Amino acid sequence: MKRSQYAPIAIGIASLFLLTSCGANGQGAPTRNIKQVTDGIEKDSGTIFARDVLLVAQPDGSAVLVGTFINEGTTADVLNSISISGTALKFDKPSYALVQNKPVIFSGPTANAHAVIAGLNATPGSRVKMDITYGTTPGITVDVLVREKDAIYANVG
Repeated sequence: MKRSQYAPIAIGIASLFLLTSCGANGQGAPTRNIKQVTDGIEKDSGTIFARDVLLVAQPDGSAVLVGTFINEGTTADVLNSISISGTALKFDKPSYALVQNKPVIFSGPTANAHAVIAGLNATPGSRVKMDITYGTTPGITVDVLVREKDAIYANVG
């Protein structure tokens, strides 16, 4: 074969490598760099994970907590309190046990917990600083979104 006959084959092989290795894999892949996919925050403290935590503003100025708390550790802990600017959210029981892989879910069809803060009067779309304390695990402070009571949050109350 002449040298000019190898050119299309070389171009074809080079194109194959270029098209199949687009750079969207490995540690720098764009999909690996997504930090948050929901409106709710996600923050860990030790083996306790806070997931999809946010507040839903109510017509009376209060707000209802939405979110899930999961303990993946073998040592049980307790969700003691959640507060905003020093005002504690009112739980429907004194505290919630955080037992390994038994989530505490605030609001929604599978909820097993409920918390509300009266008189928050936060504007939907704003963020508020929330302090979360546990029994033995270090607490966390997060900025949570206040959502309007509509769409998927229309029944939160």
